[in-house]
Order: sequence, then structure tokens, then C-alpha cells
Amino acid sequence: QVHLVESGGGLVQAGGSLRLSCAASGSIFSVNAMGWYRQAPGKQRELVASITSGGSTNSADSVKGRFTISRDNAKNTVYLRMNSLKPEDTAVYYCNAGVVDVYGLINSYWGQGTQVTVSS
Repeated sequence: QVHLVESGGGLVQAGGSLRLSCAASGSIFSVNAMGWYRQAPGKQRELVASITSGGSTNSADSVKGRFTISRDNAKNTVYLRMNSLKPEDTAVYYCNAGVVDVYGLINSYWGQGTQVTVSS
């Protein structure tokens, strides 16, 4: 069993900052790419940012220059630093990770989601 546990969401005013964390635990051999997605009410889930095990990153145009993804491989943890938050960033943020478990199986896992609300 592999679990992803997110933390760090909350309510913030426009222009403010938040940092999300997501820790993977369980029967892990290695963690491949990790990423953050978000889903606003009535909209499809979208990729916010991703990072490979080697540290290469990718992010959506809407967050470039404001959000930074990073990871700590020793802790199997991924972070999302969000600056200059806008009301349109309001959504449930989900962590995703590609995990090789101790049995050699590769699966994609999701966290439970954390709410980010940006007030204007």
C-alpha cells in the first residue's frame, strides 16, 4: 500500500502565499515523477506543475512565475510554493506520484486533495 498525504491548503487573500506539501509513504521502492493538479468547481482537473526524480520541472502557463514545484527525494515529498495568488487559483489541489513499490509494480497514486481558497 502506498499513500499520499497532502497538507498546507487554506484561505488566503489575493496576493498572498501558501505552500503545499505531499508526502508519499508505504511500500515504496522509488518515486518517479510527482505533480500537482487542481480542480475548480465545474471544471476539469488540470496539471499545475510536475517534477521528475531528477528535478526537471514543468508548469502550466497560468502559474509560471508565481508557483514553484520542488521535491525532497529522501523524504518522498513534493512541495508547491504558491506566490501572488489570484482568486482564479481557488480549487482543490491534488498531489500525484508515479511509484514503484517493493514488489516492482508501477502505479499512479493520488492524494485526498487540499482546498485552496483565494479571496479577492
